[in-house]
Amino acid sequence: MEAGGSLAGDVLLGQPWIPVSVSGCQLLAKSWFGETTYHILLSDLHSVWEERMDAEAIQIRAKDLNKRLQAPVKAFFSYLYEVVQPFLSGDNSGADSKAQISLTKQEGGNISIGLKSKLEGLPFHWEFHCIPAPVTLVCVQLVRPLLAMSRLLQQQVDQLGGLLVRKDAEILDYKENGATLTRERLQTDVFEEHTFRQDFMAKALPLLCAERPDVLGFDADLQRLYGAVVTHRTARKRKLPEERVVEELQTEGAALSSSPAAKSVGVDTAGDDRKQSHNGQVDEAEAKTASKQTVPQSLAVSSEPAERPSTKSKKKKKVGLFR
Repeated sequence: MEAGGSLAGDVLLGQPWIPVSVSGCQLLAKSWFGETTYHILLSDLHSVWEERMDAEAIQIRAKDLNKRLQAPVKAFFSYLYEVVQPFLSGDNSGADSKAQISLTKQEGGNISIGLKSKLEGLPFHWEFHCIPAPVTLVCVQLVRPLLAMSRLLQQQVDQLGGLLVRKDAEILDYKENGATLTRERLQTDVFEEHTFRQDFMAKALPLLCAERPDVLGFDADLQRLYGAVVTHRTARKRKLPEERVVEELQTEGAALSSSPAAKSVGVDTAGDDRKQSHNGQVDEAEAKTASKQTVPQSLAVSSEPAERPSTKSKKKKKVGLFR
């Protein structure tokens, strides 16, 4: 069952893979526990398993495994976390000595991790029913971070190789100017990258391919590197949508300001203004000519002089609104 949503996925992604041993089986594990939910991942580098549980599913399984248990999830979930977390974090020294954890491989590729302990003197049983994880989850939680880590470490090796070459050139310059080494045990050979890579691969590959308990392990340095990679990737993923919105707005604004339609609108508007002013001048000239021709008629009409004072009074009212 799904639990925790995207928030649980982001928090789980920030957790490093930790080597654990359950029933003699070497695994890599990462886990996230909320208030009444959890999400765990397990891998033996042949398969990856997961289980997500919410409060309702935990309550149902707890009653199936513990017939006398009537407490709500919050009452026993903290105890479950305290007992299981030391095993999932690889710290067996902090685990309950009375708790027993076993791993069973089931048909269909599933695995089950059983827990037997005591809660306030009464037997308490729990089982993690882990199913194969989807490919997308494996890529997000394991493949992509490992590829990013390998690229980052390769860049680090390249920079260190360049630094060694420059150091050899510096030492050679000292020797050519008369400097001597006072302690022979500090003498080193000139760094040759090709030779170094061949010797390193010849010595390191047999150790990596050997079936040893620490082959699956992430040491402390790799765990910190994994955490740094996924934290940067998550922060960048959250930041990208905001940057895209700003870029799209800027692009749209530039496109609108430089579009032919905007320029044509400005030209047409200016043309309309000129047409209006020209038409106004023509109308005014025609009005003057008509007024000269109809002077006797205007003198004979008595209604026009009466309308002029009303026009002036309206102008005074408009000025009074701004006061």
